[in-house]
Amino acid sequence: MAALIKLTAITSGDDVFAKGTEGGSLITIEQRVVWTAKGYGFQAMSTAAVASLVVRPTTVAIATLRNQSTNRNFVIDEAFAHNLVGVASSAFSLWLCSHPVGMGTITNDITVRNSLNGRNAGGSDAFFDIEATVTDNGWFPWGVSDHTVTITQPGGVVIAPVNGRIIIPPTGGISLSCVASTTGVTVTSGFRWYEVPSAELSNT
Repeated sequence: MAALIKLTAITSGDDVFAKGTEGGSLITIEQRVVWTAKGYGFQAMSTAAVASLVVRPTTVAIATLRNQSTNRNFVIDEAFAHNLVGVASSAFSLWLCSHPVGMGTITNDITVRNSLNGRNAGGSDAFFDIEATVTDNGWFPWGVSDHTVTITQPGGVVIAPVNGRIIIPPTGGISLSCVASTTGVTVTSGFRWYEVPSAELSNT
């Protein structure tokens, strides 16, 4: 038989309830499932292939996502890239750069978008740009390398599971780049994220 546990909400002070078992185990739903049901989840990607770098990224990103809202934090779930044109036995990996509050504006030129719960993706507060010029706030590798043996056919996909370890506040952003063994590796890339109201998720 399930039991109800009474809690107090931090933001409002109201009573809220959680389900538990009589044995004392708390019954929970994974937070991203809740955010998806609320319509906070979005994804976007480019369709034009961009050549990979063979050096550490600097001030030109392959893809950039900027938080245009005033009251939402973007919880980054995943970054990803699809190898559109490969070179035999090549390897590539993803690098991410988190930009702080007040980053420069970017062009909103990526239209391939979707929500994660079947709603219209037009409610997003994100700008998404391909090959934007950005500040080098520090690039770091995420995910693992992928090897492909194709030459002209689509190859592998690399996914960097961020899982909320990067949160973008209003006017902040995140950029993605791809480093490969040759510039012949071209990729289309994008992000999946949750736009969570600051009242529910403060990063201060």
